[in-house]
Amino acid sequence: MRAASLGRVTFYVTTPIYYVNAAPHLGHAYTTIAADVMARHHRQRGEEVFFLTGTDEHGEPVADAAHALGVEPQELADRNAERFKSLAPQIGASNDFFIRTTDRDHEARVQAVLGACATTDSCTRAPTRAGTAPAARLQGGERDRRR
Repeated sequence: MRAASLGRVTFYVTTPIYYVNAAPHLGHAYTTIAADVMARHHRQRGEEVFFLTGTDEHGEPVADAAHALGVEPQELADRNAERFKSLAPQIGASNDFFIRTTDRDHEARVQAVLGACATTDSCTRAPTRAGTAPAARLQGGERDRRR
């Protein structure tokens, strides 16, 4: 994605924001490396790049995993967010920033965006499909009911 800002073009790349319901695994490393390759390519072309990675610390998968471990969701989030944060330097990724969805700055910005949506009526809520389960529940032989 590119955005013009005062005549400068910046290339933005991000990994998925990873759920903290478990420690990082090979798939997380793979997607971080893929985003890093793209960021490095654009930097070599002389472009300004912003490369973001981070963790999603909200949602049912995190709460369910914490409950199964007998800990509070924030404790699990804090433990695993540090593991995700240390992944990038371990694999030599060149990310510019690591975000946690529980960061105060992130929460304030989300509230500002949602507030703007509410006052301008520019955001709509997408309908949900009944009977779907979070991916974290689709284990142990349980079929994905969305297929």
